[in-house]
Amino acid sequence: MVQTLEEENEALKEENGDLRRNISDEAYWKCEAGWELHGGKCYYFSTNKSSWKESRRLCKDLGGDLVKIDSRDEQIFIEEKLVHMMKNNEDKFWIGLTDSEEEGRWLWVDGSPLNTSLSFWTDGQPDNWSKYILKQADCVRMGLKEGSDGLKSWSDMSCDAHQKSICEKAEKTR
Repeated sequence: MVQTLEEENEALKEENGDLRRNISDEAYWKCEAGWELHGGKCYYFSTNKSSWKESRRLCKDLGGDLVKIDSRDEQIFIEEKLVHMMKNNEDKFWIGLTDSEEEGRWLWVDGSPLNTSLSFWTDGQPDNWSKYILKQADCVRMGLKEGSDGLKSWSDMSCDAHQKSICEKAEKTR
């Protein structure tokens, strides 16, 4: 069957519209620019250093919160990202875990308690001591430049220390 130029043009317009709708539909499941998608969540790795509270405020301003690590897979994903972003072993990132309300009672930013079977403390941590700032270490940072042994990369630090941070939020839905 031979198509006229008008019919061919109309068919191409229709196909173009279908493609645009498909792309538009998929875009609802993506993250904003600067955020990275993994496992249904969007992650933002901030390289600006600030206190734990300031970092949390930044994450909230961006529509999320400091990251809550819910699985081994999530820990692996974040660790692999940090190894390439860190300049040295003290170049760590805040996560959304603190015992500032009650010493030894670790809570995530959403108020849920730390599941000890899903904790990734570096050996000897938490120790409630900060050698850099003589204050209690009530907030958690993560990252080991040379990689970690068994994914253990968390350590407690004074919440006033300036660290980079990891924000998290759900991927966009319609």
